Amino acid sequence: MLVHSRKARWAVWAVFTVLFLPLFALPLLVVLGASFATHWSGVLPSGPTAGNFRAATRGDALQALTTSLVTAVGASLLALIVGTWAALAGAALRKRQRQLVDALFVLPVAVPSVVVGLALLVAFSKPPFLLNGTRWIVILAHTVLVTAFAHQSVSAAITRLDPAYEQAAASLGARPAYVLRRVRLPLLLPSLTAAAGLCFALSMGELSATMMLYPPDWTPLPVLIYSATDRGALFAGSALAVVLMTATLIVLFVVSRVRNRASYR
Repeated sequence: MLVHSRKARWAVWAVFTVLFLPLFALPLLVVLGASFATHWSGVLPSGPTAGNFRAATRGDALQALTTSLVTAVGASLLALIVGTWAALAGAALRKRQRQLVDALFVLPVAVPSVVVGLALLVAFSKPPFLLNGTRWIVILAHTVLVTAFAHQSVSAAITRLDPAYEQAAASLGARPAYVLRRVRLPLLLPSLTAAAGLCFALSMGELSATMMLYPPDWTPLPVLIYSATDRGALFAGSALAVVLMTATLIVLFVVSRVRNRASYR
């Protein structure tokens, strides 16, 4: 630890507790408490029930969760492929060219996501690329929004790679494609899994662009949560939010285990 004094450590923990509880933990605990309640008129929720979760894990809610998972997995894989390819290609460019590529990938997250949704709606509402009204435009929007994070993560990892491994493989006669497949990508695997987890988590919670693009038969869970709270069903919406958080955390836990195994190989 950077803090060696016992008093200083207690002070750091005190500051952490004061900041963490009201800003992060307390709102999540409020949502968790509301998900088990039927009404909340006092300091604590009342009318404990599991009915909110029964409704949140069946019917339209279960379909919305499946939609979110499929969208997030598809967007994460596409973002990882595009972001990794661009990062590998950008590593061979000159500094100014590489900065231009970085700026292009960061642009979608530098503007409000609703603007990205509108841009895709306008661009893909006419032939030959008619995606409006299909699930593919939602997956594409999520891909555009999260690719920047995959690109930045992999780019940072590439700069930290020791070139000696690639040089040794090349000196032994390995072709560039072989070096990429058997040396470079395995060394990047921990960063790739971390980028995939980040993209997945961001996609699972994306709402603004999704609201502009989703068709009736492809409704992600954040949209359902917004609809529930908008009509005043706060406790049902809280249960849906808990289901969304739980599903996201489970997938991130699995990704973390895969990343740890890749790091020790």
